[in-house]
Amino acid sequence: MAFTVLVALAVVSLAVGLFVFRSIPAIRAYFEYRGKRLVACPETYKPEAVDVAAREAAVAAFLSEPTLRLKECSRWPERQDCGQECLQQIEADPVNCLVWNIVSQWYAGKTCAFCHKPIGPLHHLDHAPALLGPDFKTAEWKDFRPEQLPEVLSTYRPVCWNCHVAQSFRALHPELVVDREFDSKRVY
Repeated sequence: MAFTVLVALAVVSLAVGLFVFRSIPAIRAYFEYRGKRLVACPETYKPEAVDVAAREAAVAAFLSEPTLRLKECSRWPERQDCGQECLQQIEADPVNCLVWNIVSQWYAGKTCAFCHKPIGPLHHLDHAPALLGPDFKTAEWKDFRPEQLPEVLSTYRPVCWNCHVAQSFRALHPELVVDREFDSKRVY
């Protein structure tokens, strides 16, 4: 009886160990391939936004090697039957084609166009900085389609969250805003 229990525990332990061992690459594949990405379309050479089927990649990694396929593309549904050659770009550099990383790198080391304070690193749970357009209106970078971001980031300037809120209020309610000249001799 004790021998049977011991063998059963050994088999269960081996199964759990094998499951955990196979789960590590699956979890890594899921986190590596989730999120919106920018790639250069092999057909048009223009930036396009794609989503990799991260869950399917995780399941494939659990069973063997991860196989990638697209879940969404900004050229779909018109070009849904493409060969998905853009996946080679993602496989080659999955980190630097992630939209979040592209935007984070763009904001790194920049200062606000209004208050000139440095814009710190982006955080998922914090207020994101905004952009000042050529028309002097501010907008959040999330308001643009991902495939527009390369052009937007080349023509817009960075704005901190506080200045974005102030400028948005100024645009919505100009009757409530009073502009005062700054008097450097006056003590506030």
